[in-house]
Amino acid sequence: MKQAGWVIASMLVLSACGGGSASGGDVTLSLGHIANEKDAWHKGAIRFAELVEEKTDGSVTVDLFPSSQLGSDRDLIEGMQLGTVDFALVAGVLSNFHEPFSILELPYLFEDEAHLENVLYGEVGDGLKEELLAETDVRGLEFWMRGPRQLTAHKAVESPEALSGLKIRVPEIPASISAWEEMGAAPTAMAFGEVYSSLQTGVIDGQENPLALIESNTLQEVQDYLMLTNHVYGYVMLTMSEATYEKLSPEQQEAVEAAAQEATEYENALVAEMEVELLATLEEAGMTVIEPDTEPFNELATGVHGTYAERYGQDLYDAIVAAADE
Repeated sequence: MKQAGWVIASMLVLSACGGGSASGGDVTLSLGHIANEKDAWHKGAIRFAELVEEKTDGSVTVDLFPSSQLGSDRDLIEGMQLGTVDFALVAGVLSNFHEPFSILELPYLFEDEAHLENVLYGEVGDGLKEELLAETDVRGLEFWMRGPRQLTAHKAVESPEALSGLKIRVPEIPASISAWEEMGAAPTAMAFGEVYSSLQTGVIDGQENPLALIESNTLQEVQDYLMLTNHVYGYVMLTMSEATYEKLSPEQQEAVEAAAQEATEYENALVAEMEVELLATLEEAGMTVIEPDTEPFNELATGVHGTYAERYGQDLYDAIVAAADE
């Protein structure tokens, strides 16, 4: 989607939704994300919208736009900066707007989900949200957990050697691209909305995402193998345009923040419940599930860690590593 056309479309959405109304008045706001309506993101977004309406006594309504209706992750962030998108669920592409987020995307940085939680819900996460707001005018409300990222491909991948020449779609995140190159693949950055058709036509050979996004977007229809690589324990962040935030009354702002916190608890619990069920569903759909020895992948991927730590913050990297023991 070309930028000019997207901006016009977003302005039409803003007009229809009533964005930009007077401070403290009744307002309808937009929330966009790239996942479809089956995904935990969307179910969490529904809960957030319900809570906002409840806690503001109906003065703030949130309309939801899943499945990239308002554009890609990059489009959503730029829309929040422009004030044409009010809320969005976005993940690693944040690193293109505030570079230290790149460190969170390094494969095999986090030992497990508990390690990730220590980072996101501690001083490191708070600091990243403060820096994001100062640098981009995008307010990070809450981090939501995701299942770990797994690799899918048209062939079995049990070792880094099997990645040689394999065209793997990755998000538009330099750290991800570098790590997959180090592991031997030929990473291809593209918007998620293009992944299914690109797998179907052979433009790419594989992709990597949490089970929820794989299943809800029926990638099992165009991929035969699922490798449980657990290479990134990741997040999605519920974000808000600072321009929108400032147009709300203090009471409405407080209600939005409280709704975000409650919706986070709901979404995190939902993701945890869904993981086992999702794996079974993908197996039943015909995918061959492989549990490779991840140590060889780990050894190669961590070869790029030092470069990104030096580039985006050795102190930040060290604090993340140390959080594994908290």
